[in-house]
Amino acid sequence: MFSLTQRAQYIGNYAMTIGLVLIALIISSSHLDFFQKDILRHTKASIGQIKPIVGFRTSRFYGASNGKPKENTRIAFDLNTDLSGLFNWNTKQVFVYLTAEYNNTEKGTLNEVTFWDGIIKDAEHAVIDLKNTRSKYSVWDYVGDLSGKDLQFKLHWNIQPHIGPLMYGVAEGNDMIVTIPEPEKK
Repeated sequence: MFSLTQRAQYIGNYAMTIGLVLIALIISSSHLDFFQKDILRHTKASIGQIKPIVGFRTSRFYGASNGKPKENTRIAFDLNTDLSGLFNWNTKQVFVYLTAEYNNTEKGTLNEVTFWDGIIKDAEHAVIDLKNTRSKYSVWDYVGDLSGKDLQFKLHWNIQPHIGPLMYGVAEGNDMIVTIPEPEKK
């Protein structure tokens, strides 16, 4: 009637179909949980007291040429947010990052740079309350200087589930515009 390979193929296909249906149910139920709570659109954060720290540095890796230093920008900031609503049974971790957008007048493009990031592994550590924290990363503008440009800061998050696609979002109420001052020359 059926050979051994045909039976093995039938059992394998049946198991694969059941597995894919289960995965689809898991993904849809975790997404429904977020949409019922309306967490994805109404996560709030407040960013305050952003103090730019601008200086000149010489680096052969970041665009300085012939020993001429280039502007290097860091910030000190306050951040307060509760991201515990982004956790459910399918959330493995949440990646959070603070970015700044600015217009590059020379090229006419909108640039986005990251100053700080963090990984939150569980809902117990999802309340972030940082005071006068220094940025993890310093920023070098590729084309020109950052001084005199307006940076708009935003807090972004990325839910990384156990099963399913990544979900991205921006926390509400966190936009803050800061003008970068001229650097202090040493």
